[in-house]
Amino acid sequence: MGNMKQDLPRILFIMHMPPPVHGAAMVGKYIHNSRLVNEAFDCRYINLATAANLEDIGKVRLSKLTDFSRLLGRIRAEYRSFRPDLVYVTPNAGGGAFLKDFVVVQMLKSLGARVVVHYHNKGVSNYQQKPLFDFCYKRFFKGVKVILLSELLYSDFSRYVARKDVEICANGIPELFAKEPAFLRKHEKVNILFLSNLIASKGVYVLLDALQILKKQGYAVSCTFVGGETQEISAATFAQAVAQRHLDESVVYAGSKYGEAKAACFEKADIFVFPTFYHNESFPLVNLEAMQYKLPVVSTDEGGIRDIVEDGVTGFIVPKEDAAALAEKIAILVDDEGLRGKMGEAGYKRYKELFTLPIFETHFVQTLRKMCAQE
Repeated sequence: MGNMKQDLPRILFIMHMPPPVHGAAMVGKYIHNSRLVNEAFDCRYINLATAANLEDIGKVRLSKLTDFSRLLGRIRAEYRSFRPDLVYVTPNAGGGAFLKDFVVVQMLKSLGARVVVHYHNKGVSNYQQKPLFDFCYKRFFKGVKVILLSELLYSDFSRYVARKDVEICANGIPELFAKEPAFLRKHEKVNILFLSNLIASKGVYVLLDALQILKKQGYAVSCTFVGGETQEISAATFAQAVAQRHLDESVVYAGSKYGEAKAACFEKADIFVFPTFYHNESFPLVNLEAMQYKLPVVSTDEGGIRDIVEDGVTGFIVPKEDAAALAEKIAILVDDEGLRGKMGEAGYKRYKELFTLPIFETHFVQTLRKMCAQE
């Protein structure tokens, strides 16, 4: 078996895989488990995650530094024994986590590696004013190829990366349904669903403010918030925010849901709302999930979301941090069952045409092949 792969390009993947579970780690897992990727290349994998959970990302602890120097040693040894044609890295865009990735990538270059970096977040433009980061970015992006999730994200990197060195490869997620699903959505009240960890910048309070506006306008809707508590917003803090707005009767916090329990939330919903203004937001997979369940999606013009949600066709794009604009679009959908159905169907179709996992895998393999062949 050993020499079956000798003619294939060799790729060393250095990336995040769960835990903790976040978008980049999930895509890392999809790549690692992809038959298409593993048949196209001779692959080896190193897991970059030295964070135990989401709260840990970017924090520096002594035990993590020891882990990190071990990781560097392992990467160096792996590179020398494997001699890959391409080294694939999923770095962070800024902060302490980026400085770690900077060390990894510069070490790889010093070993003579050809490096491609695949960005699942953004934030370079937030840090480039800082002399230390500017200094590092200039060196980090020199001689590397970059994969971005959307053309809309290029402006974040444009100071350091020429457009010719960038490939666009949209994320995809596994298909949940073997055949096209049908949902019977006949509810007394229209159900709105929000699914994300409880973080203010994911739009938690913006949505609560919009629900308050809708209530004052005489709308009777229900809204379920699904996702983990965070240091920023605990269940108690959330309950307090709901009570302050007199929304106790219409808002439910359901905690984290996975598997069938999460599926049930999507099935029971009529509208999916994700009013994020999170600075690292690039390509939220949760909007794609909602489209699989034929839900109209109301989201913001953050990161690459405009590539996912077609404004006026599969849902609405609203300005960030604007509760009145959000309430207005939710009201249009609450009033019009036909429109909800039509947008939901259009969203499902868009998902099937652009964002399934096999489409991502095919595109990803083509992108890496191209990068292996480039001189």
